[in-house]
Amino acid sequence: MDEQFEWLSRLSVLKAAGIGLLLAAAIELVTVALRFGFDLQTTRETAWLAPFTLGFRIHHGYVGLVLLLVVPFLKGGWRNVLLALGIALLVSDLVHHFIVLKAATGDAQFHLRYPEERNGA
Repeated sequence: MDEQFEWLSRLSVLKAAGIGLLLAAAIELVTVALRFGFDLQTTRETAWLAPFTLGFRIHHGYVGLVLLLVVPFLKGGWRNVLLALGIALLVSDLVHHFIVLKAATGDAQFHLRYPEERNGA
């Protein structure tokens, strides 16, 4: 394991989860700044990816969920690193769509697929 992650590998699972939640808050702050400060919208800005994903949107929460599903099978230092990252990615995506966007726009904007007019299908 790289030295920069060695401290995280020594943490308890609960502390790693707490770090994941703090990281989720940091990710959400950046996401809110980009969404509302710079008017960036993921569905619009990443529509060019639609042909490569068969029209499906790949939310960062999906990556977090995969990491969390892998964590129970891991031992050693990477376990807590991936736990913290998995929690951060999943929680930040859920908070962004189902709390922040729902409250700010009235729509969670959690699209499983790119809108037809965006993906050229």
